[in-house]
Amino acid sequence: MSRGFVKEEDQEEAPIIPPRAALPAGATNYVTPAGMQQLQEEKKELEQERASLNMKDETEKRRAQAVIDGKLKLLNERINSARVLQPKEQAQDEVRFGAEVEYLDLDKNQEQKFQIVGVDEANVKNRKIAFVAPIARALTGKKAGETAEFKLGPEVRKLKVQKINYN
Repeated sequence: MSRGFVKEEDQEEAPIIPPRAALPAGATNYVTPAGMQQLQEEKKELEQERASLNMKDETEKRRAQAVIDGKLKLLNERINSARVLQPKEQAQDEVRFGAEVEYLDLDKNQEQKFQIVGVDEANVKNRKIAFVAPIARALTGKKAGETAEFKLGPEVRKLKVQKINYN
């Protein structure tokens, strides 16, 4: 049937599904064991949310289900592509995926601490940054006492690794 014979109010717009955290093309989707657990919990919550949808308006219910289905599709893609890395199996004397790193910004004389995690686990408030973040890339492979150069816009900062810990 031609679109000309469909009532305007019968035409539904496709729901907007928010994208997941960016993973560069060709990059392996590394996750920590805790990150995989978070993904599985998120999946369970979305499935429960979908099962408990209770709306009288069928159109609204269909839209809500479509949003949840879209989120589940993206989440399942991440879970299926995830490669779990055990932090304790990393080289303990250098910065690698899963490491908790303490470093000193030599230019600002300021200490910082964060853990390098997967893109879906990253949360700056919790001091967790993605392994693809520029600062994580600058510090990866460094050992305690070594210095890395980190480009922040036009400036270059020197970061000295103080401690490396794998939980």
